Amino acid sequence: MIREPVAYGQSFDKPSAMMLRKARNEAGPKLFTRDELKRILAEADTWLHAMVLLALNGGLGNTDIANLPQSAIDFENGWLDYPRPKTAIQRRIPLWRETIVALKEAIATRPRPKDPQDRELVFLTVQGNRWVYTVPQKSRDGRFATRNTVTSRFGNLLRNLNIDGRKRLGFYTLRHQFETVAGESRDQVAVDAIMGHVDQSMAAHYRERISDERLQAVVDQVRAWLFESEDKT
Repeated sequence: MIREPVAYGQSFDKPSAMMLRKARNEAGPKLFTRDELKRILAEADTWLHAMVLLALNGGLGNTDIANLPQSAIDFENGWLDYPRPKTAIQRRIPLWRETIVALKEAIATRPRPKDPQDRELVFLTVQGNRWVYTVPQKSRDGRFATRNTVTSRFGNLLRNLNIDGRKRLGFYTLRHQFETVAGESRDQVAVDAIMGHVDQSMAAHYRERISDERLQAVVDQVRAWLFESEDKT
């Protein structure tokens, strides 16, 4: 319907890679300190406590947690077998003992689901809804808005603890935290497998499995970093 090309100007140009790196450097690391994480775990309610542990234990994000079915958890052996919703890549994650206890408590206090199709989910809000879901926008036909209770509840907790002053901190920061600390295991292949990253390399094409021992070593690295001071006392 527009007869002439629209002159958008330079403000609509995509920032260069250098500018993006500069902005990221100025914002600082997208990470919590270990003391901040311990405060978060200490003050979080039962459901949020379990969510934070899942994110730190295996790099699960908001949508991962909101869609997590109980059938994905092997409580007896302590494993989570759960494909990442975003990539459909299968993940096998060893669970810390703290995570297992927190998940059991979260399920035990879970409200009745508003939608019967959600009855097998691990987490539901007080209203019985998913913690992340989409709803149609009333003013825009065919458009949907995302309701992310994980983000809002975690943000409220950060504000209450006065640790929200740095830019870009949120629940998804915990996924950055896992990737960063887990990398110290020096087994990036196992880290990527737990994170559910897409690997287009030829090695990934030929690799048929990763041993449970390698996956366990990765999550043990993160647990030692997070709880080492408690274990030494």
